[in-house]
Amino acid sequence: MKRLAHSGLHLIANLHGVEAGVSVMTSLPACKNLCRQAVKDAGLTLVGESFHDFGEGLGVTGALVLAESHLAIHTWPESGYVTLDVFVCNYTADNSDKAKQVFETLIEAYRPQRVQRIELPRE
Repeated sequence: MKRLAHSGLHLIANLHGVEAGVSVMTSLPACKNLCRQAVKDAGLTLVGESFHDFGEGLGVTGALVLAESHLAIHTWPESGYVTLDVFVCNYTADNSDKAKQVFETLIEAYRPQRVQRIELPRE
């Protein structure tokens, strides 16, 4: 296998105008299931996770540790705001398409009115 040492893709998004009624904004189980399923569907490897909700009707924060790196998410339903952070390493294979798949799945689920995106290749 060709080694792609120290390379990867880091995707960051700020989601604006997300409706508070979207279940993944306030429901820890819904957010956790969404993130787990997105990772699984993309063919990435979940090795650990930590999630926290801030109470009834309030936001959720979570992080999934992947063999390929990580996914982090934070929601603010009172502001209609979500931050996403997906980073995958391309150590032995190019996982960029998998990172993009997870990223787009999460963005779609929140149905934001506006998205700010940053794509940072890591070398």
